[in-house]
Amino acid sequence: MGAALHALVAEWLPFRRGLTGAGLREQLLAISERVPMRISEVPSGTKVLDWTVPKEWRVREAYLAREDGTRIVDWADSPLHLVQYSVAVRDTMPLWALRAHLHTLPEQPSLVPYRTSYYAPTWGFCLTHDALDALAAEIGEGGEVQVVIDAEHVDGSLTMGEVVIEGETSDEILFSAHACHPALANDNTASLAVATMLARRLLDGPRRRHTIRFLFAPGTLGAITWLDRHHADLGRIRHGLVLANLGDAGGFTYKQTRAGTLGAPLAVDRAVAVAMRDLGRDVDVRPFEPTGYDERQFGSPGFDLPVGRLTRTPHGEYPEYHTSGDDLDLVRPESLEQSLAALEALVDVLDGDRRYRNTQPYGEPQLGRRGLYASLGGLPEGPAAQQAALWVLNLSDGTRSLLDVAERSALPFSTVRAAADRLAEAGLLVAA
Repeated sequence: MGAALHALVAEWLPFRRGLTGAGLREQLLAISERVPMRISEVPSGTKVLDWTVPKEWRVREAYLAREDGTRIVDWADSPLHLVQYSVAVRDTMPLWALRAHLHTLPEQPSLVPYRTSYYAPTWGFCLTHDALDALAAEIGEGGEVQVVIDAEHVDGSLTMGEVVIEGETSDEILFSAHACHPALANDNTASLAVATMLARRLLDGPRRRHTIRFLFAPGTLGAITWLDRHHADLGRIRHGLVLANLGDAGGFTYKQTRAGTLGAPLAVDRAVAVAMRDLGRDVDVRPFEPTGYDERQFGSPGFDLPVGRLTRTPHGEYPEYHTSGDDLDLVRPESLEQSLAALEALVDVLDGDRRYRNTQPYGEPQLGRRGLYASLGGLPEGPAAQQAALWVLNLSDGTRSLLDVAERSALPFSTVRAAADRLAEAGLLVAA
């Protein structure tokens, strides 16, 4: 599975994704080839909450060239070379004047930075600091450089994609992954691949109790647009996760929900900890703060949705972040596979969590007389299954859930759920 996920990242990495435009649509269409997706377009100029959908950005070519026409930097080689949403330019200028529009990383001289300017009209190019130093040595500060950006901002639309897997109820689990960064493998091509594979496996598996929704949209404005257009439906979201940076070799990091940080942890906050524990994975749990990815939008005070964020190494904490170093070598097949397994385990916990009431709460019911003690004792978990039955019976007072049982007993959630199923079949538990 890790190799298949890595191959998917390699296939999708070349898409020239952006806030709007053809590259974003190509990415969403590629996802729709693997899972049924509803793609929607929101026209430029549309008011969404406190924002406005911008004009669509289209680039035909962009480059810097020497006086003899040989190219120094070419957008055709990598979309990272052009500041996203740059305005059109056709000029010749000395290097000293051009420097104001050049972006490099002096501390990482062999890497190209990723830069955007979505909401302020400007232009710029990104290149390695080594290349800039070499150019200065070659032509001097007064040397002339041709600047060409053949681009336009036109009335178009912002594109979003949704995969909805209908469950037995309308209660929803939401997964959201930003789909706007071009040529960056971990941020966020890896998460797009993992989320798509998760959706495919859920579609191919048994029907779940929850409806599960996947949102693929540009960061910030995509989430804002989706929230604006789904305001009436947000009450159905019971749990959610923003997915980012799921392919690097770092350990897992979970950012709690806003409500779970300001008050008691929510079910999704607790379920992540239980799922990781059951998988034997460490997880660095951090409190909510209003920075980062689209958890900022879902966790804004007016919405305050139960949405956390799962990453491996968080944004800004690995040296390749937002540079050309975020390439296929940074993304590990085993990390992708572990991320998928973690999300599947989380869905199992969230979807499998129930509240029950013990129908025989006075003393322990006789399990052997009902044929339960032997069947439970014969399970592969052995004594753990018997312990789970006793824990479930004791805590099933109508106010506590199977997640509570798994936390307090330190038993795997799957063992707790299996015990509850058998007890319910025997009439010892009823839904609360």
